[in-house]
Amino acid sequence: MTSSLHRLYSFRRCPYAMRARLGILFAELQVELREIALKNKPSQMLAISPKGTVPVLQLADGVVIEESRDIMVWALEQTDPQGLLNAAVLHQSNTLLDQNDNEFKHWLDRYKYADRHVEMTQTEYRQRGEVFLQVLEELLTKNSYLLGDSPTIADIGIIPFVRQFAHVDRDVFYSLPYPNLQRWLQHWLEQPLFLQAMTKFPLWQEESDIVVFPS
Repeated sequence: MTSSLHRLYSFRRCPYAMRARLGILFAELQVELREIALKNKPSQMLAISPKGTVPVLQLADGVVIEESRDIMVWALEQTDPQGLLNAAVLHQSNTLLDQNDNEFKHWLDRYKYADRHVEMTQTEYRQRGEVFLQVLEELLTKNSYLLGDSPTIADIGIIPFVRQFAHVDRDVFYSLPYPNLQRWLQHWLEQPLFLQAMTKFPLWQEESDIVVFPS
């Protein structure tokens, strides 16, 4: 039975892989999960995706999906019981995801690894990243989720990156004037599907037993 599963190469702490796993969970799908080490990428993954980044989803028919947003969309197009691909706000969802991926992630990386990017101080990098946090804070003054009273693909696509930003310095993050964003983050960190997405698995080896996710 498991031989017909789609196969997901993942790395637990990667925010891109997190949102791919969230998409699969919200779509109520199952995949074969292969947890990898980024410093020792398996040849099987590189053979289907030479760019060497996670996540990579290989469908049972051999088709390969290499981008996390595409994996989320693919999963939710199979089944979307909670309506995350809400057509009424899909354009807004995509706009937020574009801003997250193209702008916020740039400043997040420099904030997290400020010692590698000495052109600015860590505080300056954090403040640049806060421009996007302010957008999210404003949205969350109106609703429980980013675009309404129920989650959308924007929520599951952005939460791993806000989590990473917060974890650079938790004390600083929770001292910032973003109470709605902090509440939203805490809600997601305690959400059962998010906790399931963060389940630890042993590194995949060629001789490993198949790991079904979610089990």
